[in-house]
Amino acid sequence: MMSASTWPEGPLLAYYGDDFTGSTDAMEAMAVAGVPTVLFLDIPSPETLARFPAARCVGIAGSSRGRSPEWMEAKLPKAFRALAALKAPILHYKVCSTFDSSPTMGSIGRAIDLGVRHMPGQWSPSIIGAPRLKRYQVFGNLFAAVNGVGYRLDRHPTMSRHPVTPMGEADLRRHLSSQTSRRIELIDMLQLRQGRAATRQAEIMGDDVPVVFLDVLDEETLVAAGQAVWDGRGEGLFSASSSGLQYALTAYWRQMGLLPTEPSLPQSDHIGPIAVVSGSCSPVTASQIEFARLDGFHTERLRLDAALDDRTQESEIERVVAVAHTALKNNVSPLIYSAKGPDDETVRDFDAIAERAGLSRSDAARRVGSCLAEVMRRILDRSTPRRVVVAGGDSSGEVASALQIEALTVIAGLSPGAPLCRAWSRNPGRDGLEIVLKGGQMGGEDFFVAARDGTRR
Repeated sequence: MMSASTWPEGPLLAYYGDDFTGSTDAMEAMAVAGVPTVLFLDIPSPETLARFPAARCVGIAGSSRGRSPEWMEAKLPKAFRALAALKAPILHYKVCSTFDSSPTMGSIGRAIDLGVRHMPGQWSPSIIGAPRLKRYQVFGNLFAAVNGVGYRLDRHPTMSRHPVTPMGEADLRRHLSSQTSRRIELIDMLQLRQGRAATRQAEIMGDDVPVVFLDVLDEETLVAAGQAVWDGRGEGLFSASSSGLQYALTAYWRQMGLLPTEPSLPQSDHIGPIAVVSGSCSPVTASQIEFARLDGFHTERLRLDAALDDRTQESEIERVVAVAHTALKNNVSPLIYSAKGPDDETVRDFDAIAERAGLSRSDAARRVGSCLAEVMRRILDRSTPRRVVVAGGDSSGEVASALQIEALTVIAGLSPGAPLCRAWSRNPGRDGLEIVLKGGQMGGEDFFVAARDGTRR
């Protein structure tokens, strides 16, 4: 753990996550390094904050990744003000490690323009690469590995075909330039390796507060990027970054001897049958659903035609809840899903399904999440699984809200970016629930099985 005599009092980092699964990913990055971290599901009151006096990293889980710039302008400043009031030296807007966004949906550029107003720094560093998550940035271009194969983001089998924010550009400078008129710069991997980051930073910082991407390819550049941000924090910085920021900072703090040399989390144990809901369209999640089915889970599709239609929604929710309740009574883990991968018929026909229900695409997507949230709420009301899993960023936010969860803390490792968490709630039936919020791209093929059986097996 960190020495109290070495660090300033209070939080070292405060962050807003642009979706729920990304928020837990950022929480895990700090917790695994030995930095006490708490994630709130809304702006915490002073009384709620007081329940976590040891926290050195404080986060708020948000939903801006699926929101318009107008929504951001209405909602983000309040959250940024609350986090800036904690006086942490770094205010972090946590984005997905695939940086998927657009000028009209989840605009990272708009979030940066809103966020830099709350910190005095003259540069806004951005670290997206995170080798632990198989994300790599080289000369400003972002790459991601899938099953051991690396892809440039604009050729990635999932992100290039994302149904809402497809990545058509891997150069993050070019991609971000469509979302903000702010100056955008780069500290590349050669400058980091040659120890010239501080010189480069001094050259490009200014009153216009440029965005500065920092390459991260490996442990060496990860540490160097962390040093550049921490040593260059001045009176306080705003940073739109993936959890790569946390991994970089903690790698540098480890090198300084301020954190344990071997980062780790406790292993998770088998806890009996679990309940899973999935709103993810990722092929990674699709393979995980099939693996779970073959390993004893009862998998059941939520029929979107029925779930999105006001006339049949209630009966469809009741149908899958009854299936899940029966499975749990028989000591079997239920897994309720809305789609199996990007080629699923419901994904291909989603616009038509939404139109028949009289909904826009974005409203229909949120309705799927709210239906899955209601499914999970009723499962927990009628059964007693002690551990639940939610796959998909939007679905995770809806479920966490429906379950009246106020905060999350990490209790064990499961898969990088998707830890096992403890739920904190004023509802006695939810307080202490073990929950995993999994992004679509996270985890190996056996993810749901590992969540059921534990990693100690």
